[in-house]
Amino acid sequence: MAAQQQGWLTALIYLGIFMAVFWFFIIKPRKQQEKKHKEVVESLKRGDKVVTIGGLKGEIARVKEESFVLKVSENTELEFVKKAIAFKVEEK
Repeated sequence: MAAQQQGWLTALIYLGIFMAVFWFFIIKPRKQQEKKHKEVVESLKRGDKVVTIGGLKGEIARVKEESFVLKVSENTELEFVKKAIAFKVEEK
C-alpha cells in the first residue's frame, strides 16, 4: 500500500512541475505580451501610423470606441477593430 501511495505522490509532483514550467514559459509571457499590446493600442491617437495584422499600413484618421478608421491612401479610409492593429510604426 505504501508503494502505491508513493507512486501517486511522484506523479503529482511531476504534474506540478510540468504545470509550473508550462505557466512560466507559455502562459505568463503570452499574458505579458497581450498586456503590452493592449497598452500600445489604447495609447494610439489620430495621426499615428500603424500596421494591421493583415499587413495593411495606414494612418489613424479617427479613433472610435471599439475601432480605428485608417487612411490607407488619399481617398480611401477603412475601419478596423482595435484588435486588428498589429503594431505602431515608429518614426526613425
